[in-house]
Amino acid sequence: MNIHPTAIVHPAARIAESAMIGPYSIIGEHVSIGRDTKVGSHVLIEGWTTLGERNHIHSFSSIGTPPQDIGYKNEETYLIIGNDNVIREYATVHRATTKEDRKTEIGNKNFLMAYSHVAHDCKVGNSIIMANSVALGGHIVIGDYAILGGIVAVHQFVKIGEYAIIGGQSAVGQDIPPYVMAQGNRARLYGLNLVGLKRKGFSDEVIAKLKKAYKIIFRSGLMQDEALRRTLDEFPDSDEVHLLVDFIRTSKRGVTR
Repeated sequence: MNIHPTAIVHPAARIAESAMIGPYSIIGEHVSIGRDTKVGSHVLIEGWTTLGERNHIHSFSSIGTPPQDIGYKNEETYLIIGNDNVIREYATVHRATTKEDRKTEIGNKNFLMAYSHVAHDCKVGNSIIMANSVALGGHIVIGDYAILGGIVAVHQFVKIGEYAIIGGQSAVGQDIPPYVMAQGNRARLYGLNLVGLKRKGFSDEVIAKLKKAYKIIFRSGLMQDEALRRTLDEFPDSDEVHLLVDFIRTSKRGVTR
């Protein structure tokens, strides 16, 4: 393994032979780092943290540090990061509290830009982009392929659906449904994320169904339950429409309108 002589690595840490640890980085006792993962200079990785394969952690990031929660008493809680993630300079990712399953989780192929923050107990999916200075509160769930613009702040316990895009400098206080665009303080919806859906290979037929579903749910003037029923009656066999309806029905914080 390639560990710079100035790095401080606890002898009990599990480091794959092909991993690289840069100058002046500190790797704690309970850390596990997978194959071909690169840790830059001046990185701190501590706590019960697992990094998968082919991740790239850039300089001055703090990974697996304790949650910013006044009730945390140094219990054994975890941070689990998958494969092929890029975490840029000065990003912070905290391990969990004891309030849920004791795990903060980040999936695969995510891009966390400089100064971004993932708080305790968050569940970040796959292929997500978090631009500079995005701040996630605790217990947030983000679906696959979501994009969060620069300086977006997301309130704790919010859910963000798959393929959603949130414009820069937004403050998100309620759930953002899948497939939509949102922007503002507080965030509002501005239709479907059409460019993103086309780039990800959604067919014209599927996009047309989602457009109609969006109009019924958010612009028909119907009460929510009635609008959701009418949407399912209109598109009983569309997996994408069912995902949208189920997201809204199961929302606990309420859905951004």
